[in-house]
Amino acid sequence: MPSPFSIKVDPGAPATDVRPRSNCMINPMPITLSKADARKAMVRHHFTTCPTQMDAFQRLRSIQFDPIAPVGCNHDLVLQARVPGYRVGDWQKITYGERLLYDGWDKQACLVPIEGWPLRRIFHKWHRRRFERVFEDHSHAIDAVLKELEERGPLMPKECNFQEHKPEWKDTWFGPSLSKNAMRALWYTGRVMTTGRRGGHHVYDLTERVVPANLFVHPPIPENGAIRELVMERHRAVGILRPSAAQEVWSLHCYAPARMAALAELVAVGQLVPVEVEGVKAHATPSFLSQTEMPSLEPSVRFIAPLDPFLWDRKMITHLFGFDYIWEIYVPEPKRRWGYYVLPVLYGDSLVARAEFRYRKGVLELLRWHSEPLDPGPGFSDELKRALYEFASYCTASSIRVEPGIDPSIRTVAESLALS
Repeated sequence: MPSPFSIKVDPGAPATDVRPRSNCMINPMPITLSKADARKAMVRHHFTTCPTQMDAFQRLRSIQFDPIAPVGCNHDLVLQARVPGYRVGDWQKITYGERLLYDGWDKQACLVPIEGWPLRRIFHKWHRRRFERVFEDHSHAIDAVLKELEERGPLMPKECNFQEHKPEWKDTWFGPSLSKNAMRALWYTGRVMTTGRRGGHHVYDLTERVVPANLFVHPPIPENGAIRELVMERHRAVGILRPSAAQEVWSLHCYAPARMAALAELVAVGQLVPVEVEGVKAHATPSFLSQTEMPSLEPSVRFIAPLDPFLWDRKMITHLFGFDYIWEIYVPEPKRRWGYYVLPVLYGDSLVARAEFRYRKGVLELLRWHSEPLDPGPGFSDELKRALYEFASYCTASSIRVEPGIDPSIRTVAESLALS
């Protein structure tokens, strides 16, 4: 059976080939969906239980990596919402041990199934322009760190014998270390990869020692073909996306006309379907649309990561759920409305609250809870109790502490838990 992550783009297709296939319907009329049906499909698409981590990656295609970890990292939180029994850090074994995933670039820094690496080589080409200064003006640093990796094996930049500093780069993103800048230039352009992390910091090695040989020699995919498949990957992840979704959703170094051409061909060949949800136009996968014909999932409480694919198209989430989510991590504290690292709380087909947690020394702390102005209905308290118990297990907490001021009904549920 072919891998679910196998490349589906014809590497021999001309770079300008965006022609629709024959016998395909051109510009079909959009399918009309109600908000209720779209909500149901969104919840089924994202939160039907995944037996394993790799099942979750098959559905989402990649998961955004973020190192900030008040209660596990973003990628941990994405997996805990889908994979029963997931614990903080479980991703590392299948990434750095079993090499089923790689730690690289997709929608920003991501964990990606290793079979997806050839498709994402297009990012290496796009990123080259960003690091031209390093490659052209500091080629001696590039050569030095590559030679050390070849001879010494995996290294962190500070472990390189070659060390040179540029004081004028002190306040830049990667700082004044020329070794670090060289490593990052090589990482973004595909010459080196992350082979592990120590203390959250990248440990680099040559790409050919990380990527399996059959994938390493995969022929380059023409740019238009890569754009088409990456646009399709975003829709596979979310299920439904507006063509005007924010630029960070796509993370593609191409102008809007190229992305719109990709959308047109994907519609022409039936891989995407135009839809209209009560006045908002979008595209959905056939798999997503099939979920509208099925019953809603049994109501359960889930805590959703700030960068979860479910939330990528924030304006669509606002339209469907009446829930305006803002991640306030970069908002100055006096201007925050909800909190530093707030998680949307899903119950059934509704977003019913915002919660902020922190894990410290075996204690899961509930810092904030903001209920939405809707009644979650019967069964919510029991489901919340179950969800809090599993969330505490996910972060290996042995007790829960609730901050003063939390709604008494929520406090009662949290404090009734008996954790071992």
